[in-house]
Amino acid sequence: MAVTVREATTVTDELVAAFARLLPQLSRSAPPPTKAELTEVVASPATVLLVAEDDPGGAIIGSLTLARFRIPTGVRAWIEDVVVDDAARGRGVGEALNRRALELATAAGARSVDLTSRPSREAANRLYQRLGFEPRDTNVYRYELEG
Repeated sequence: MAVTVREATTVTDELVAAFARLLPQLSRSAPPPTKAELTEVVASPATVLLVAEDDPGGAIIGSLTLARFRIPTGVRAWIEDVVVDDAARGRGVGEALNRRALELATAAGARSVDLTSRPSREAANRLYQRLGFEPRDTNVYRYELEG
């Protein structure tokens, strides 16, 4: 299967529908984003929303969000919310999305790219390691905000 990865620059009904289909495959607790929320992601200079499509110009079969931001120690890049449609898994979609994100992070001046992945996502973890991501000796903390 040929796959095209592109940056989402406008929010269409097709994109909203794709997230309604894809996001539940990533998270049972997060509701799919609304058109307004996707518009905020697409419009933000700190995020790049990548989508993978069946070639040429077919259905959206995956997505990845790359966050890029400057802090005092340099440009940071973080990959979030990687999801590939169940029906398209094992066909290189996740790899294509990640490789494009790494290219964009490099172009933005980031020296490294971070991501997290649950241990239960075994195929995703194998992919990240195959691409050169290495586990870090760190603690990840979360503070839950109310509301």
